[in-house]
Amino acid sequence: MLKMFSKKEGQKGFTLIELMIVIAIIGILAAIAIPQFTAYRIRGYNAAAKSDVKQMYTAAQAFFSDSPTGTVDAAALNSYGYKTTNGVNASVTNGVSATLSLTANHASGTSTYIIDASGTITP
Repeated sequence: MLKMFSKKEGQKGFTLIELMIVIAIIGILAAIAIPQFTAYRIRGYNAAAKSDVKQMYTAAQAFFSDSPTGTVDAAALNSYGYKTTNGVNASVTNGVSATLSLTANHASGTSTYIIDASGTITP
C-alpha cells in the first residue's frame, strides 16, 4: 500500500500527500495571520485619529497665542497648519481657550479621542 505513495525511479515532482501537507500548513498560517492583520489595521486607524487630535491641539495653541480671547473653529485650525488625515472625523467641541475640547476619530477605527484645554487626551 505504501508503495503507491512513493516515487518510482526517474520520476520528478511532488506526491499528492506532500502537496496536501503544504496546503494545510499555508492554511494554518493564514488563519493566524488574517485576524492579526485586521487588529494591526485598526490600531493604525486609531493612531491616525490620536495624531490628528494632537495636531489640532497644537494648531489651537498657536491660534490662542495670536488671539487669546478668540474662539477657535475648524477654519482657524486649518489656517494655523492643521491638515485632516483621510478618514479622520475631527471637530471642535468647545473653542474657547479656557474650556477647549477637540475630538477626532477614524471612520474605520474603534476609538474616539478627546483633548481638553490642559492637553490631556482621553480615548
